[in-house]
Order: sequence, then C-alpha cells, then structure tokens
Amino acid sequence: LRAFENELGVQDPVGFWDPVGFTSDGDVTAFRRRRTVELKHGRISMLATMGYITPELTGKFPGYISNSLSLKFADIPTGLSAIAKVPALGWAQVVAYCGFCELSAGSDDWKTGTPGDYGFKVLTSDDPAEKEKKLAAEVANGRLAMVAIIGMFFQDGLTGSAWGDWALYTDSPLR
Repeated sequence: LRAFENELGVQDPVGFWDPVGFTSDGDVTAFRRRRTVELKHGRISMLATMGYITPELTGKFPGYISNSLSLKFADIPTGLSAIAKVPALGWAQVVAYCGFCELSAGSDDWKTGTPGDYGFKVLTSDDPAEKEKKLAAEVANGRLAMVAIIGMFFQDGLTGSAWGDWALYTDSPLR
C-alpha cells in the first residue's frame, strides 16, 4: 500500500521509506501523528545540535548557574559530562519547561490541521510551492539533526569529549 508516497518528506533518491511497515495499513490519522512527532523531534534535535556546538564557538553565559553552590556557567563542561554537573533543581527547571512547552503547544495539531503548523509564517511563505520547498527542507534538516545529535552523543560517550578527541578513546579494538 503506497497511500503516503506524495506526502511532504518523500524525497529523492529514497522516495517514501518505511522499512518497518508502520504505514502499511494506510491509517491517515496514525501517519499524521507520526509526522507531527517526527517534526517535533527534528526541531528538538536541531536545537540540541546547535546547543552542543554554540558554547564552544561563542563561549558560555557569564555569571552563576547556582549562586548557593558558587557554580558558574563556565564551570559546566560541554557535552554529556554536563549532566552530572548541573544541580538537580536546574534539571527540574528544564523538565518543567519541557512539560510546559509540550502541554501548551497543542499536541493534538495532527488531528485538526497540518502537522507542525502553529501559524508561525515568518520562515515559510504564502506561495504554496515555496512553502512546500521550505517545509520539505525542514523535514530533511530535522532528520539529519536527529542522526547528528545521536552521533555527537556516541562520540562524546566513547571519547569523553564533546568534539571526539579520538586519542582519548583507548578501548578501541583497532589499537
């Protein structure tokens, strides 16, 4: 069943790609929900990828992340090692903000409208062809960012460095 081969995100050279067969039943509602989730994860991954890179290029915020612990933003390392350095209350704030965004953004948009369309037209266009081109680019960039951030996590986890200093990876079977 090829009910979705004309949908946004179907791009050359692969075309419509569903190796697991999630769309084999032709359920439009399930497809729209999955597309919404793909867009959301792509957007989060694009932000995460930039968040991984930006502090290394531009520096970190001045001041303290925690006054009571005398912990400065500059003391927080880049990458996965930051997880252990950020205080628990800081992570609670991150989780609370994510929950706020998740609950206030209208997570049911896939039921009523175009997945991922929140009415923010600054980056899109009124021209339908141009809008479709930009939205297809967003899907493609989101997919790339999802792969990129996972690659950055693995690289950081193996080498202990957010930038993959492979000299630090002494457990390599290739050595």
